[in-house]
Amino acid sequence: MQTDRILTGILRAGALLAVLVMLLIFCFLLIESWPVLTGLSIAGFMADASWHPLEGAYNLMPMVSGTLLASIGAITLGAPLGLASALFIVFFAPLHLASLYRRLIELLAGIPSVVFGFWGLTTLVPLISEWQPPGASLLAAVLVLTLMILPMITITACAALAAVPDELFRNASALGLSRWGTIAGVVLPAARVGITAGIILAAARALGETMAVLMVAGNVVQHPESLFDPVRTLAANIALEMAYAMGDHRSVLFVSGLLLMLLVMVLSAMAGLLEKRQQV
Repeated sequence: MQTDRILTGILRAGALLAVLVMLLIFCFLLIESWPVLTGLSIAGFMADASWHPLEGAYNLMPMVSGTLLASIGAITLGAPLGLASALFIVFFAPLHLASLYRRLIELLAGIPSVVFGFWGLTTLVPLISEWQPPGASLLAAVLVLTLMILPMITITACAALAAVPDELFRNASALGLSRWGTIAGVVLPAARVGITAGIILAAARALGETMAVLMVAGNVVQHPESLFDPVRTLAANIALEMAYAMGDHRSVLFVSGLLLMLLVMVLSAMAGLLEKRQQV
């Protein structure tokens, strides 16, 4: 019993420390952003002519749209691919092949983002450029992000599918359902909440990605009119300009970081609520 109390205390302290770190990061971003949040008009972040810090124009909306479009595109491609991979691992692949395929997916999750960006810059961007110049574009960012979030979606979907009670399979078998009928009519609805939570967490990962997107997206501040237009995301903008930013320019970059953190916190909260619903 004494060991259990000690272990419980250690776990609580660790959880409290994690929450404290997150709060400190949030407070730091808020403090650094405060000069422009109070000194400049919030509407300026949407109504300024464009992003020209030296001229006092801080329109963040082109980068917000680039960030959201890249993330939405990656989820649109990555969610069905990740779910298909999970279904293959859990229900269709032989045991040895499923184990090998899962290990490859886990290995993909461990590749650094800069490696994805380097591959995209040297291989994917030239391929897209042959089709539709300039190559560095929203499409390249979407494809690279899809590869980066695919392992997360696959692994979380596998866990959700594996957690479906065996009673449901036996009941479906008793009703004479085929394998696909069981998967589509019984398993996927039962695992829906867990799969959705994994997709939301993958979306949060896509929103905050920096280096890979910076290397392949083209980094032009504009609202894209097609998949082949270059874009700049909020995270890439911070990485590009923080080294020399001063004054209001620096504070606006912290506003970008604060906005990204709020978006990720909202997505994480949504995933947590879905997991609670699944437990109920």
